[in-house]
Amino acid sequence: MPLVQKELESETMTLNIGPSHPAMHGALRTQVELDGELIVRAASEIGYLHRCFEKHSEHSTYQQIIPYTDRLNYVSALMNNSGYCRAVEKLLNLEIPDRAVFIRVVMCELSRVMDHLVCIGTNLVDIGALTNFWFFFNVREKIYTAIEKVTGARLTYAYTRIGGLARDIYPDFASDIKAILKEVEQGVRDVVGLVANNRIFCDRTVDVGVVTKEQAVEWGFTGPCLRASGVAHDLRKAEPYYHYDEFDFDIPVAENGDTYDRTMVRIEEIYQSIKIIHQALGRLPQGPVMTDDARVALPPKKEVYGSIEGLMNHFKLIMHGILPPKGEVYSATEAANGELGFYIVSDGSMRPYRIKCRPPCFPLFAAYEKIIEGHMIADAVAIIGSLNIVAGELDR
Repeated sequence: MPLVQKELESETMTLNIGPSHPAMHGALRTQVELDGELIVRAASEIGYLHRCFEKHSEHSTYQQIIPYTDRLNYVSALMNNSGYCRAVEKLLNLEIPDRAVFIRVVMCELSRVMDHLVCIGTNLVDIGALTNFWFFFNVREKIYTAIEKVTGARLTYAYTRIGGLARDIYPDFASDIKAILKEVEQGVRDVVGLVANNRIFCDRTVDVGVVTKEQAVEWGFTGPCLRASGVAHDLRKAEPYYHYDEFDFDIPVAENGDTYDRTMVRIEEIYQSIKIIHQALGRLPQGPVMTDDARVALPPKKEVYGSIEGLMNHFKLIMHGILPPKGEVYSATEAANGELGFYIVSDGSMRPYRIKCRPPCFPLFAAYEKIIEGHMIADAVAIIGSLNIVAGELDR
Protein backbone atom coordinates (compact mmCIF):
# COMPACT_ATOMS: atom_id res chain seq x y z
CA MET A 1 0.00 0.00 0.00
CA PRO A 2 1.40 3.45 -0.90
CA LEU A 3 2.52 5.45 2.12
CA VAL A 4 0.34 8.47 1.25
CA GLN A 5 -2.81 6.33 0.98
CA LYS A 6 -2.06 4.69 4.31
CA GLU A 7 -1.68 8.05 6.04
CA LEU A 8 -5.02 9.25 4.70
CA GLU A 9 -6.92 6.25 5.99
CA SER A 10 -8.79 6.50 9.29
CA GLU A 11 -10.90 4.14 11.36
CA THR A 12 -13.95 6.43 11.36
CA MET A 13 -15.54 8.96 9.03
CA THR A 14 -17.42 12.16 9.83
CA LEU A 15 -20.66 12.73 7.93
CA ASN A 16 -22.89 15.79 7.87
CA ILE A 17 -26.65 15.09 7.88
CA GLY A 18 -28.47 18.28 6.99
CA PRO A 19 -29.21 21.11 7.41
CA SER A 20 -30.84 20.53 4.00
CA HIS A 21 -31.71 16.86 3.75
CA PRO A 22 -35.10 15.42 2.75
CA ALA A 23 -35.16 12.99 5.67
CA MET A 24 -34.65 15.73 8.27
CA HIS A 25 -38.02 17.46 7.51
CA GLY A 26 -36.61 20.89 8.15
CA ALA A 27 -33.39 22.83 8.50
CA LEU A 28 -31.83 20.44 11.02
CA ARG A 29 -28.18 19.44 11.22
CA THR A 30 -26.49 16.51 12.91
CA GLN A 31 -22.84 15.55 12.52
CA VAL A 32 -22.19 11.86 12.94
CA GLU A 33 -18.96 9.92 13.33
CA LEU A 34 -19.29 6.62 11.49
CA ASP A 35 -17.60 3.27 11.79
CA GLY A 36 -18.83 1.85 8.53
CA GLU A 37 -22.54 2.65 8.76
CA LEU A 38 -22.63 2.51 12.56
CA ILE A 39 -22.97 5.85 14.37
CA VAL A 40 -20.25 6.05 17.00
CA ARG A 41 -20.88 9.63 18.08
CA ALA A 42 -23.26 12.39 17.08
CA ALA A 43 -23.65 16.12 17.66
CA SER A 44 -26.75 18.10 16.72
CA GLU A 45 -26.84 21.81 15.97
CA ILE A 46 -29.91 23.98 16.53
CA GLY A 47 -30.44 27.40 14.98
CA TYR A 48 -30.80 27.15 11.21
CA LEU A 49 -34.37 28.45 11.17
CA HIS A 50 -34.14 31.05 13.91
CA ARG A 51 -36.85 33.61 13.14
CA CYS A 52 -36.66 35.58 16.39
CA PHE A 53 -40.27 34.82 17.34
CA GLU A 54 -39.76 35.98 20.92
CA LYS A 55 -38.02 39.26 20.03
CA HIS A 56 -40.52 40.02 17.28
CA SER A 57 -43.29 39.45 19.81
CA GLU A 58 -41.76 41.87 22.30
CA HIS A 59 -41.97 44.59 19.64
CA SER A 60 -45.58 43.82 18.66
CA THR A 61 -48.96 44.30 20.30
CA TYR A 62 -50.65 41.31 21.89
CA GLN A 63 -53.01 40.87 18.92
CA GLN A 64 -50.24 41.27 16.34
CA ILE A 65 -48.42 38.28 17.83
CA ILE A 66 -51.16 35.82 16.84
CA PRO A 67 -49.96 35.40 13.21
CA TYR A 68 -46.41 34.83 14.50
CA THR A 69 -47.61 31.85 16.55
CA ASP A 70 -48.94 30.22 13.37
CA ARG A 71 -45.36 29.94 12.16
CA LEU A 72 -44.16 27.90 15.16
CA ASN A 73 -45.60 24.47 14.41
CA TYR A 74 -47.09 25.21 11.01
CA VAL A 75 -48.41 21.63 10.74
CA SER A 76 -50.93 22.25 13.54
CA ALA A 77 -50.98 26.05 13.67
CA LEU A 78 -54.39 26.40 15.33
CA MET A 79 -52.99 24.81 18.49
CA ASN A 80 -50.35 27.54 18.68
CA ASN A 81 -53.05 30.22 18.25
CA SER A 82 -55.14 28.76 21.05
CA GLY A 83 -52.20 28.18 23.38
CA TYR A 84 -50.94 31.75 23.05
CA CYS A 85 -54.38 33.35 23.38
CA ARG A 86 -55.10 31.22 26.44
CA ALA A 87 -51.91 32.55 28.06
CA VAL A 88 -52.93 36.18 27.48
CA GLU A 89 -56.47 35.44 28.69
CA LYS A 90 -54.98 33.93 31.84
CA LEU A 91 -52.91 37.08 32.32
CA LEU A 92 -56.08 39.17 31.95
CA ASN A 93 -58.13 36.78 34.13
CA LEU A 94 -60.58 36.66 31.23
CA GLU A 95 -63.27 34.03 30.61
CA ILE A 96 -64.22 33.37 27.00
CA PRO A 97 -67.67 32.24 25.79
CA ASP A 98 -68.38 28.51 25.98
CA ARG A 99 -69.09 28.28 22.25
CA ALA A 100 -65.61 29.63 21.54
CA VAL A 101 -64.13 27.10 23.98
CA PHE A 102 -65.76 24.11 22.26
CA ILE A 103 -64.84 25.36 18.79
CA ARG A 104 -61.23 25.76 19.96
CA VAL A 105 -61.33 22.16 21.21
CA VAL A 106 -62.61 20.92 17.85
CA MET A 107 -60.03 22.92 15.92
CA CYS A 108 -57.19 21.83 18.20
CA GLU A 109 -58.10 18.15 17.99
CA LEU A 110 -58.44 18.37 14.21
CA SER A 111 -54.97 19.93 14.21
CA ARG A 112 -53.65 17.08 16.35
CA VAL A 113 -55.05 14.59 13.86
CA MET A 114 -53.48 16.47 10.94
CA ASP A 115 -50.12 16.71 12.71
CA HIS A 116 -50.05 12.98 13.41
CA LEU A 117 -51.07 12.18 9.83
CA VAL A 118 -48.13 14.23 8.56
CA CYS A 119 -45.70 12.75 11.08
CA ILE A 120 -46.59 9.12 10.42
CA GLY A 121 -47.13 9.51 6.69
CA THR A 122 -43.81 11.20 5.99
CA ASN A 123 -41.88 8.88 8.31
CA LEU A 124 -43.27 5.88 6.48
CA VAL A 125 -42.09 7.45 3.21
CA ASP A 126 -38.61 7.82 4.69
CA ILE A 127 -38.44 4.11 5.46
CA GLY A 128 -39.81 3.06 2.08
CA ALA A 129 -43.61 2.82 2.43
CA LEU A 130 -45.05 5.42 0.05
CA THR A 131 -48.63 4.10 -0.23
CA ASN A 132 -49.44 5.04 3.37
CA PHE A 133 -48.52 8.65 2.63
CA TRP A 134 -51.36 8.90 0.11
CA PHE A 135 -53.87 7.30 2.48
CA PHE A 136 -53.07 9.90 5.13
CA PHE A 137 -52.57 12.98 2.99
CA ASN A 138 -55.80 12.52 1.02
CA VAL A 139 -57.92 12.66 4.19
CA ARG A 140 -55.74 15.43 5.62
CA GLU A 141 -56.56 17.59 2.60
CA LYS A 142 -60.26 17.18 3.33
CA ILE A 143 -59.77 18.44 6.88
CA TYR A 144 -57.87 21.43 5.47
CA THR A 145 -60.75 22.19 3.13
CA ALA A 146 -63.26 22.29 6.01
CA ILE A 147 -60.98 24.47 8.14
CA GLU A 148 -60.37 26.78 5.18
CA LYS A 149 -64.13 27.39 4.91
CA VAL A 150 -64.09 28.58 8.54
CA THR A 151 -60.82 30.51 8.70
CA GLY A 152 -60.18 31.55 5.11
CA ALA A 153 -56.71 29.97 5.11
CA ARG A 154 -55.21 26.50 4.69
CA LEU A 155 -51.98 26.48 6.67
CA THR A 156 -51.48 29.57 8.85
CA TYR A 157 -54.78 30.89 10.11
CA ALA A 158 -54.63 33.70 12.72
CA TYR A 159 -58.15 32.49 13.54
CA THR A 160 -58.10 32.68 17.33
CA ARG A 161 -58.52 36.02 19.08
CA ILE A 162 -57.74 37.06 22.64
CA GLY A 163 -61.21 36.66 24.10
CA GLY A 164 -62.57 34.19 21.56
CA LEU A 165 -62.47 33.61 17.81
CA ALA A 166 -62.34 35.75 14.68
CA ARG A 167 -65.61 34.30 13.36
CA ASP A 168 -68.12 31.53 13.93
CA ILE A 169 -68.18 28.21 12.09
CA TYR A 170 -70.39 27.81 9.02
CA PRO A 171 -73.81 26.06 9.36
CA ASP A 172 -72.82 22.64 7.94
CA PHE A 173 -69.46 22.47 9.67
CA ALA A 174 -70.43 19.72 12.13
CA SER A 175 -71.89 17.41 9.47
CA ASP A 176 -68.91 18.01 7.17
CA ILE A 177 -66.43 17.17 9.94
CA LYS A 178 -68.30 14.01 10.95
CA ALA A 179 -68.22 12.78 7.35
CA ILE A 180 -64.52 13.58 7.04
CA LEU A 181 -63.70 11.81 10.32
CA LYS A 182 -65.23 8.59 8.96
CA GLU A 183 -62.77 8.80 6.08
CA VAL A 184 -59.92 9.52 8.49
CA GLU A 185 -60.76 6.40 10.50
CA GLN A 186 -60.84 4.34 7.32
CA GLY A 187 -57.50 5.77 6.23
CA VAL A 188 -55.96 4.92 9.60
CA ARG A 189 -57.33 1.38 9.43
CA ASP A 190 -55.85 0.98 5.94
CA VAL A 191 -52.42 2.13 7.10
CA VAL A 192 -52.47 0.02 10.27
CA GLY A 193 -53.39 -2.98 8.16
CA LEU A 194 -50.40 -2.33 5.94
CA VAL A 195 -47.73 -1.65 8.56
CA ALA A 196 -48.65 -2.92 12.04
CA ASN A 197 -47.33 -6.44 11.41
CA ASN A 198 -45.32 -5.69 8.29
CA ARG A 199 -41.96 -7.46 8.43
CA ILE A 200 -40.00 -4.59 6.88
CA PHE A 201 -41.68 -1.91 9.02
CA CYS A 202 -41.14 -3.90 12.21
CA ASP A 203 -37.50 -4.57 11.37
CA ARG A 204 -36.97 -0.85 10.77
CA THR A 205 -38.75 0.35 13.94
CA VAL A 206 -38.92 -2.27 16.73
CA ASP A 207 -36.13 -1.75 19.30
CA VAL A 208 -34.81 1.14 17.20
CA GLY A 209 -34.22 4.41 19.02
CA VAL A 210 -35.34 3.13 22.42
CA VAL A 211 -35.90 5.82 25.05
CA THR A 212 -36.53 4.45 28.53
CA LYS A 213 -39.04 5.94 30.92
CA GLU A 214 -36.26 7.39 33.06
CA GLN A 215 -34.47 8.89 30.05
CA ALA A 216 -37.67 10.45 28.71
CA VAL A 217 -38.36 12.18 32.01
CA GLU A 218 -34.73 13.26 32.47
CA TRP A 219 -34.54 14.71 28.96
CA GLY A 220 -37.76 16.68 29.35
CA PHE A 221 -39.87 14.74 26.85
CA THR A 222 -43.58 15.48 26.67
CA GLY A 223 -46.41 14.40 24.39
CA PRO A 224 -46.48 11.17 22.33
CA CYS A 225 -42.74 10.57 22.71
CA LEU A 226 -43.07 10.60 26.51
CA ARG A 227 -46.17 8.41 26.48
CA ALA A 228 -44.49 5.93 24.12
CA SER A 229 -41.87 5.43 26.85
CA GLY A 230 -44.52 4.46 29.40
CA VAL A 231 -45.32 7.76 31.15
CA ALA A 232 -49.06 8.50 31.12
CA HIS A 233 -48.74 12.28 31.24
CA ASP A 234 -51.11 14.47 29.25
CA LEU A 235 -51.92 18.06 30.21
CA ARG A 236 -55.51 17.55 29.10
CA LYS A 237 -55.82 15.11 32.01
CA ALA A 238 -53.14 16.34 34.41
CA GLU A 239 -54.04 20.05 34.26
CA PRO A 240 -57.43 20.14 32.49
CA TYR A 241 -58.48 23.19 30.48
CA TYR A 242 -61.25 23.85 27.92
CA HIS A 243 -63.54 21.27 29.63
CA TYR A 244 -61.16 18.41 28.79
CA ASP A 245 -61.89 16.87 32.19
CA GLU A 246 -65.49 16.42 31.03
CA PHE A 247 -64.64 14.50 27.84
CA ASP A 248 -64.41 10.73 27.68
CA PHE A 249 -61.04 9.80 26.18
CA ASP A 250 -57.99 7.70 27.03
CA ILE A 251 -54.28 8.45 27.11
CA PRO A 252 -52.49 5.97 24.81
CA VAL A 253 -49.37 4.65 26.50
CA ALA A 254 -46.75 2.19 25.24
CA GLU A 255 -43.85 0.45 26.99
CA ASN A 256 -40.74 0.08 24.85
CA GLY A 257 -40.22 3.70 23.84
CA ASP A 258 -38.93 2.73 20.40
CA THR A 259 -39.74 4.07 16.94
CA TYR A 260 -42.56 1.53 16.55
CA ASP A 261 -44.23 2.63 19.80
CA ARG A 262 -43.92 6.32 18.97
CA THR A 263 -45.73 5.62 15.69
CA MET A 264 -48.47 3.48 17.22
CA VAL A 265 -49.13 5.91 20.09
CA ARG A 266 -49.81 8.64 17.54
CA ILE A 267 -52.14 6.34 15.60
CA GLU A 268 -54.15 5.62 18.75
CA GLU A 269 -54.18 9.33 19.61
CA ILE A 270 -55.89 10.00 16.27
CA TYR A 271 -58.76 7.73 17.39
CA GLN A 272 -58.94 9.47 20.78
CA SER A 273 -59.00 12.92 19.16
CA ILE A 274 -61.86 11.78 16.94
CA LYS A 275 -63.77 10.75 20.08
CA ILE A 276 -63.20 14.18 21.60
CA ILE A 277 -64.29 15.99 18.43
CA HIS A 278 -67.58 14.07 18.29
CA GLN A 279 -68.28 14.91 21.94
CA ALA A 280 -67.37 18.58 21.50
CA LEU A 281 -69.60 18.92 18.44
CA GLY A 282 -72.44 17.24 20.33
CA ARG A 283 -72.08 19.71 23.21
CA LEU A 284 -71.54 22.82 21.10
CA PRO A 285 -73.71 25.55 22.68
CA GLN A 286 -75.28 28.51 20.97
CA GLY A 287 -74.06 32.02 21.68
CA PRO A 288 -71.26 34.41 20.73
CA VAL A 289 -67.74 33.31 19.85
CA MET A 290 -66.15 36.49 21.20
CA THR A 291 -66.34 38.01 24.66
CA ASP A 292 -67.94 41.43 25.13
CA ASP A 293 -65.23 42.45 27.62
CA ALA A 294 -64.26 45.99 26.60
CA ARG A 295 -60.59 45.33 27.46
CA VAL A 296 -60.17 43.08 24.41
CA ALA A 297 -63.29 43.21 22.22
CA LEU A 298 -64.08 45.89 19.67
CA PRO A 299 -67.60 47.27 20.22
CA PRO A 300 -70.30 46.75 17.56
CA LYS A 301 -70.29 49.34 14.77
CA LYS A 302 -73.67 50.59 15.95
CA GLU A 303 -72.10 51.60 19.27
CA VAL A 304 -69.02 53.07 17.60
CA TYR A 305 -71.12 55.32 15.39
CA GLY A 306 -73.89 55.95 17.94
CA SER A 307 -72.23 56.60 21.30
CA ILE A 308 -69.15 58.35 22.64
CA GLU A 309 -68.39 55.34 24.87
CA GLY A 310 -68.34 52.99 21.89
CA LEU A 311 -66.22 55.38 19.86
CA MET A 312 -63.68 55.82 22.66
CA ASN A 313 -63.50 52.08 23.34
CA HIS A 314 -62.83 51.44 19.65
CA PHE A 315 -60.20 54.19 19.56
CA LYS A 316 -58.41 52.92 22.68
CA LEU A 317 -58.19 49.34 21.41
CA ILE A 318 -56.98 50.34 17.96
CA MET A 319 -54.48 52.95 19.12
CA HIS A 320 -53.33 51.57 22.47
CA GLY A 321 -54.13 47.87 22.12
CA ILE A 322 -54.85 45.36 24.85
CA LEU A 323 -53.31 46.44 28.17
CA PRO A 324 -52.92 43.51 30.59
CA PRO A 325 -52.04 44.37 34.19
CA LYS A 326 -48.44 44.18 35.33
CA GLY A 327 -47.48 40.62 36.15
CA GLU A 328 -46.35 37.36 34.68
CA VAL A 329 -48.00 34.12 33.64
CA TYR A 330 -47.10 30.67 32.34
CA SER A 331 -49.74 28.78 30.44
CA ALA A 332 -49.29 25.38 28.81
CA THR A 333 -51.47 23.33 26.50
CA GLU A 334 -51.11 19.79 25.18
CA ALA A 335 -50.08 20.40 21.58
CA ALA A 336 -49.60 17.63 19.03
CA ASN A 337 -45.94 17.06 19.98
CA GLY A 338 -46.29 17.72 23.70
CA GLU A 339 -46.31 20.64 26.12
CA LEU A 340 -46.51 23.99 24.36
CA GLY A 341 -46.03 26.71 26.92
CA PHE A 342 -45.97 30.51 26.82
CA TYR A 343 -44.37 32.54 29.58
CA ILE A 344 -45.40 36.19 29.37
CA VAL A 345 -44.20 39.14 31.46
CA SER A 346 -46.37 42.26 31.28
CA ASP A 347 -45.27 45.74 32.29
CA GLY A 348 -48.79 47.09 31.74
CA SER A 349 -48.08 48.39 28.23
CA MET A 350 -49.58 47.36 24.88
CA ARG A 351 -46.58 45.10 24.17
CA PRO A 352 -45.32 42.21 26.29
CA TYR A 353 -42.12 43.04 28.15
CA ARG A 354 -40.95 39.44 27.69
CA ILE A 355 -42.27 36.34 25.96
CA LYS A 356 -40.71 32.92 26.20
CA CYS A 357 -42.06 29.96 24.22
CA ARG A 358 -41.54 26.45 25.57
CA PRO A 359 -41.77 24.26 22.43
CA PRO A 360 -42.12 20.48 22.76
CA CYS A 361 -39.57 19.84 19.97
CA PHE A 362 -36.58 21.42 21.69
CA PRO A 363 -35.94 18.65 24.27
CA LEU A 364 -36.69 16.02 21.63
CA PHE A 365 -34.06 17.23 19.19
CA ALA A 366 -31.59 17.95 22.00
CA ALA A 367 -31.76 14.24 22.87
CA TYR A 368 -31.58 13.03 19.26
CA GLU A 369 -27.78 12.83 19.23
CA LYS A 370 -27.86 10.54 22.26
CA ILE A 371 -30.65 8.35 20.91
CA ILE A 372 -28.97 7.57 17.56
CA GLU A 373 -25.55 6.59 18.95
CA GLY A 374 -25.01 2.90 18.35
CA HIS A 375 -27.52 2.80 15.50
CA MET A 376 -27.10 2.70 11.74
CA ILE A 377 -27.50 5.71 9.46
CA ALA A 378 -30.78 4.27 8.16
CA ASP A 379 -32.04 4.00 11.74
CA ALA A 380 -31.27 7.68 12.35
CA VAL A 381 -33.68 8.55 9.52
CA ALA A 382 -36.48 6.45 11.04
CA ILE A 383 -35.84 7.87 14.52
CA ILE A 384 -35.93 11.56 13.53
CA GLY A 385 -39.29 11.01 11.82
CA SER A 386 -40.76 9.35 14.90
CA LEU A 387 -39.66 12.25 17.12
CA ASN A 388 -41.46 14.63 14.73
CA ILE A 389 -39.23 17.69 14.97
CA VAL A 390 -40.76 20.86 13.52
CA ALA A 391 -37.96 23.34 12.90
CA GLY A 392 -40.24 26.38 13.18
CA GLU A 393 -40.92 25.81 16.86
CA LEU A 394 -37.53 24.25 17.56
CA ASP A 395 -35.59 27.40 16.67
CA ARG A 396 -38.41 29.97 17.06
